[in-house]
Formats: sequence, C-alpha cells, structure tokens
Amino acid sequence: MRRKSESNALSHCETLMMKLIWDAERELSIQEIIARFNERYHRDYARSTIVTFLGKLTEKGYVSTRREGKKAYIHAEVAEKPYMEQMLREETDFWFGGSPSEMMSALFEAREISKEEIAKMRSILDVLDT
Repeated sequence: MRRKSESNALSHCETLMMKLIWDAERELSIQEIIARFNERYHRDYARSTIVTFLGKLTEKGYVSTRREGKKAYIHAEVAEKPYMEQMLREETDFWFGGSPSEMMSALFEAREISKEEIAKMRSILDVLDT
C-alpha cells in the first residue's frame, strides 16, 4: 500500500502492471499483457480485470493506448527510474525518518548481502564522498 496522498498513487496491482510494462521495453498488446501478467504473478485475472487496471493507469497518466487495427498497444508514459526514485524517497521518509543510513542498515538486516555487493556499495559511497 502506498502512502502517497495524491490521486495518482498506484495500488499494489497497478504497480505490478507497471513493472511488467517497464520490463518489456516495448509496447505490448493487451493480449500480451494479460498473458504475461497472469504468468509472471501467478494470477488468473480475466481480460476485463486487466483492462480495468489499464484504464486506471491511463486515467492517472502512467500509460497511453495506441490502436493498430483491432489491436490496442500500451505505452508507458512515466519512466521507471523516476518513479522508483520517488518511491524510495517516500519509503525512506516513512520508515526511516528520511535517513538513508537507517534504510541501508535495515536492508543489511533483512537480506544476506554478498561480499561482492558490499564492495559495490563501498565504491558507490566512495564516489559520493568525493
């Protein structure tokens, strides 16, 4: 559940739908979205349910639809990276009082982090420190 107060905040299922669309890196037909969504997320949503999600995403400005003959293709209007960055800021503010170090500490406690990942994180921090 998102804490974003604006009317264009995404529900959990809408977020799953957007992730699927972003990962495709090309426009998908509604039929492709239905098949991929149900397969990826182990759901059995009917066409009408998927179309309802897409309609809400269109109303919120996240996607647009392009018709080609009888097929409709979905295009992301919002890029994944800015959306993800905004969500990370909101989660950090909500759960960790805006403290990235508290968020990182929680991540280390919640996941097993390899030495390779730790080295990557150190190099990122070193670049930020210069």
